[in-house]
Amino acid sequence: MGNRTNLRGIAAMLLAAASFSLMDTGLKLLSTHYPPIQVAALRAMASLPIVVAYVAWRGAFPGLLRVRWGLHLLRGAIGIATLGLFAYALRRLPLAGAYAIFFVAPLLITMLSVPFLGERVERARWIAILVGLCGVLVVLRPTGTGMFTLAGLAVLASAFGYAVSAITVRIVHRTDSTEALIFWLTTLVALGAGAIAAPHWVMVRMDVDGWVLCGVAVSGFLGQLAITEAFRHGEASAIAPFEYSALAWALLIDWLLWHSAPDAWTLGGAAIIIASGVYLVRHERVHADAERP
Repeated sequence: MGNRTNLRGIAAMLLAAASFSLMDTGLKLLSTHYPPIQVAALRAMASLPIVVAYVAWRGAFPGLLRVRWGLHLLRGAIGIATLGLFAYALRRLPLAGAYAIFFVAPLLITMLSVPFLGERVERARWIAILVGLCGVLVVLRPTGTGMFTLAGLAVLASAFGYAVSAITVRIVHRTDSTEALIFWLTTLVALGAGAIAAPHWVMVRMDVDGWVLCGVAVSGFLGQLAITEAFRHGEASAIAPFEYSALAWALLIDWLLWHSAPDAWTLGGAAIIIASGVYLVRHERVHADAERP
């Protein structure tokens, strides 16, 4: 695969990271006024019209009922928990601090691929995973004086849920279409989180938060399309490290909107986690090249 296609993939990944950062900014703004589970419901409800239009444009509606329902229901439940936990954390943590912890997700995906997908992880990759988890401890600072709080643990649990969901995608995508994956996840989260939030539903201030919901819907959809295009046009080992550019966006947004900056512990832990993730991605490329005839 040539440098030109890699550059196109890198550009798409940078766009995806920026889009998801804007989406999470919207979730953080909403989390100050609404319960976390309602924020999760609003995220899915706002995106659902765009998803429906996309599925219709792709002509994929006939295949939406011929899916593996058990795995889709599992993904819906995980999606509700993951979004709810992340929204809870965003109410209490800076965006950059939440991202620093959440970046452990690629390491968790590698770790979970052993029992769920039967993949083999050699010693060098296990060392990288352990180093990355040490980076999470640096960010959390389990001394009682830092971010070792319910919010920090909520991000860690959200990253774990995201990792499990990514594993299920690799399983269910063997039989079901991408359109089915996107449609049913969005629909199930909207219905499930909405039902859970209904007893304590807070009336949405459309005159104030309507534009935030539109921004969340559009940026989330653009981010999903961009990250799909990124991996279509470039090598994963060249593209994936640029996902960490989201931390730069988080730092900028925290400074512009909330006038906050991360401390040395957060930045140091994030550097350890990112270095471990980049090593894993680059190691995968070397390993694949070695196996190539």
